[in-house]
Amino acid sequence: QVHLVESGGDSVQPGGSLTLSCVASAHTRCMGWFRQAPGKEREGVATIDSSEIKHYEKIAQGRFKISTSADMKSLILQMNDLTPEDTGMYYCAAEPSPWEDYCYTGTDFTYWGQGTQVTVSS
Repeated sequence: QVHLVESGGDSVQPGGSLTLSCVASAHTRCMGWFRQAPGKEREGVATIDSSEIKHYEKIAQGRFKISTSADMKSLILQMNDLTPEDTGMYYCAAEPSPWEDYCYTGTDFTYWGQGTQVTVSS
């Protein structure tokens, strides 16, 4: 069982930056960030595995950076140049045994946090 707690969500103006954090109760081999905007389906943002291999979805490339502690119990998402389209609930996810050891936003994540709200508005 892995318990995940996100923090760092806030209201910011367009062009601003935020750093989201997720603390895991146990080591895991694959972690990721997802988000869900009001009225939309949840979408992947970025993932990282225990070898620090990272995958970014198009929405995150060039603006967001995912990182983790060496023990994979702390996950960070640095977000820059935020736009109103980035508004939504951001979720941390963890998967101890990703299929074929491949960690990406299409991985079947077992554990999810409760989310942290990000609002980008002028």
